[in-house]
Amino acid sequence: MIKFTSVTKRYTESEPALKDVSFRIEEGQFCFLTGHSGSGKSTVLKMAHMTELPTLGDVYVNGFSSKKTKPKEIWKLRRQVGFIFQDFRLLPNRTALDNIAFVLEAINTPSNQIGKKSQILLKKVGLETKNNRMIEDLSGGEQQQVSIGRALAGNPALLLADEPTGNLDVNATKRIMDLFEAINRSGTTILMATHDLSIIQKHPQARILELEDGILVGDTINSEQD
Repeated sequence: MIKFTSVTKRYTESEPALKDVSFRIEEGQFCFLTGHSGSGKSTVLKMAHMTELPTLGDVYVNGFSSKKTKPKEIWKLRRQVGFIFQDFRLLPNRTALDNIAFVLEAINTPSNQIGKKSQILLKKVGLETKNNRMIEDLSGGEQQQVSIGRALAGNPALLLADEPTGNLDVNATKRIMDLFEAINRSGTTILMATHDLSIIQKHPQARILELEDGILVGDTINSEQD
């Protein structure tokens, strides 16, 4: 599903954001990406989305290689990848349903199917009773649930999440993580960046990739850390 081979990423002439990073994530895995702020977590996610490309090495995601895929073809990969952000990035002054529908329209869903599919996605993330609520009237956890529904609009094989619980309270965090577990059980591969060790400890079967100053310093299964 994801393979990084000797990946180095430089944004400037200063220290690289990633230094010779190699790992492989298999289809269906739930993997946490951890490390302090500035360790390279967001860079890894952007490269798995091919928003950023390696300076050296190769990133392979679900059949697409960063070395071989032409820029005009990258959209085909992104149709297979959902991306969830810490700051939600939802459309203001629109309803929860509108936010899902907007993405379905963007991926060319037939217009006569958009309403029904939007409702199905909101039900999947537990918000079927709030489809007509304005985004501003939803709690932070509910807004993140909408963003997850939006990320699932294209039925992605891979879900990338960048600190998706960073702005949420304990109860909202639990709802989001329960939702991620259900999505993963359905077969979707998940790579989630977080610095919250308490979340990682509650998911004993997850894989953990640890970054430090752009270097991969750990690759374990959580249950092995007991």
